[in-house]
Amino acid sequence: MAVLRTICARNALAGIAATALIYLVNLLTFAPPAQAADFVMKVGTATINETQHQFIKFYKEEVEKASGGRVEVQIYPASQLGPIPREIEGVQLGNIQGYVGPVDFFVGLDPRFGVFSSPMLFRDEANAAATVHDPAVQKAVFELAAGKRMVGIATEDLGASDYGAKNAIMKLADFSGKKLRINGTEMERQKMAKLGATGIGMPLSDVVPALDQGTIDGTISGLSVFVAFKMNDLLKVVTVTNDTFIISLAVVSKAWLDTLPPDLQKIVIDSGAAVQAKTQAWEVDFTKKLESDWTALGGTVHMLSPDDLAQMKTLLDPVGDAATKDQPAVHDMLQMVRAAAAKN
Repeated sequence: MAVLRTICARNALAGIAATALIYLVNLLTFAPPAQAADFVMKVGTATINETQHQFIKFYKEEVEKASGGRVEVQIYPASQLGPIPREIEGVQLGNIQGYVGPVDFFVGLDPRFGVFSSPMLFRDEANAAATVHDPAVQKAVFELAAGKRMVGIATEDLGASDYGAKNAIMKLADFSGKKLRINGTEMERQKMAKLGATGIGMPLSDVVPALDQGTIDGTISGLSVFVAFKMNDLLKVVTVTNDTFIISLAVVSKAWLDTLPPDLQKIVIDSGAAVQAKTQAWEVDFTKKLESDWTALGGTVHMLSPDDLAQMKTLLDPVGDAATKDQPAVHDMLQMVRAAAAKN
């Protein structure tokens, strides 16, 4: 009888286990899918693994948390949504919901965006960051965006704009005769002319092929771009002059924003300001290790001599005024940014 009771008990336990297993399978099979977001926000940038990309990551966390998952932010770095001009157009049309990129590339919409590429405008990176976060400066930039069916949500300093060329720029005279990729502003064209070079406007996605094919001799880019795009295969020396700093603007599509209920509109806009300082702090730490990252790829970072830097400043100081003298609105914008830089 004892043996029989043991067998019955084992059978009972096996039955319970089988029932539990069936219940679990049914639960997993018929469980409702995770709640989909009410709205999807595609945000693009031309770069990858640097500050603009990181901004979108922080922004995604903030928006999705603040909206309780009602807005899903999808991240598209490295021009996955198209070259920079197409991404900006997409934001204006509402096909792309957000974009982050240097203000220089918005100059086709309004030439006043181009004042930030005026050489010798900022003392250093900290000054550039403080200036573009100045409420008056940021308000002016956002107002320019608003007139073009875009809503500005943040500005960032991305650090110095450096020079890389296949035939390295080791001294000021080495600029002479070179074709260097620029973002496309009049400030940059006149700067290149002053240095004896030719500036060729080009989106970032075209730079590596153009270098490889010899269409350009080099490029003006942040050190993070040289590292992220592994340009060490094409050039070895990045030359630092700190004459210009790269300013980035994050925008949201006005056409898309208008489709959201008011509470979500506020979250989408406010989240930019919420992560702006966090991103700028991240950028400072990120910049500190870029030189070692470039060195690890086999490259070197070169600084022009004090005499060359002094001569460069003399050459470039007049560029801002010369480029804007016939455009009163652009010149006024430049003066306003200069005043903010002087006090910050």
